[in-house]
Amino acid sequence: MPIMEKGLVINHQQLAQDMYVMEFLAPSIAKECKPGQFLHVRPGNTNDPLLRRPLSLYDVDQEKGSISLLYRVVGKGTDLLTGLKVNDYIDIMGPLGRGFSLPESPKNALLVGGGVGIAPLVYLGRVLKERECQVTVMCGAANAGQLVVDDKFQQLDITFLSATIDGSAGYKGLVTDLLVTQVKPGGFDIIYTCGPEPMMDLVALYAAIHHIWGEVSLEEHMACGVGACLGCARRLKASDETYAKVCKDGPVFNMKEVEF
Repeated sequence: MPIMEKGLVINHQQLAQDMYVMEFLAPSIAKECKPGQFLHVRPGNTNDPLLRRPLSLYDVDQEKGSISLLYRVVGKGTDLLTGLKVNDYIDIMGPLGRGFSLPESPKNALLVGGGVGIAPLVYLGRVLKERECQVTVMCGAANAGQLVVDDKFQQLDITFLSATIDGSAGYKGLVTDLLVTQVKPGGFDIIYTCGPEPMMDLVALYAAIHHIWGEVSLEEHMACGVGACLGCARRLKASDETYAKVCKDGPVFNMKEVEF
């Protein structure tokens, strides 16, 4: 059952022109969080906007009881979030959804993220390292200014490779170009990915060609967050007769289940 809690904001920073990271204390929810899950956040103290906003778990410190969210301002709801200050409270519900499957023994894992889709891969990377996995992260962005997570991965002693479309940092081009042309196949046991669907489609194709097990984290518009309203329902494959509820059956799915 999801928990309702008022989180005390302890840090809130702007990382790029339209990207922010917020950390708040919510010990009851934090101790239940798993990588790949999300929170349903009320962006303000009024009913406008009416619906909560789903945000991936960026990082969690269960001993401290804190949760961090990385978000991009894309509309009224996320714009309201930017106004929260230290010592303000944020109304949250969670953790929600099905998260990433974690290996029972140490594996060599590759994490591929695009844009703000890198957010859930930070907490995943932390937990994989705690399980003694070797972890490599590939992150794609439009330019160097949008690469806001490299320090986090370096703190976790995780190999971080970047690709920018304008070539201002790392490999010049798409992160999938970096994956296909610069990485020798056969070095990874597991691939996890989150970001734009065309990117995840190519990552899933790479995994299938090289017989690597993997999971994708889908993004959908959500209303209730608990599978009741069907607002996030989608066919995972065109041939499917039934719909999956991304908020409840996902947002994480096996790559083989999804057709982009």
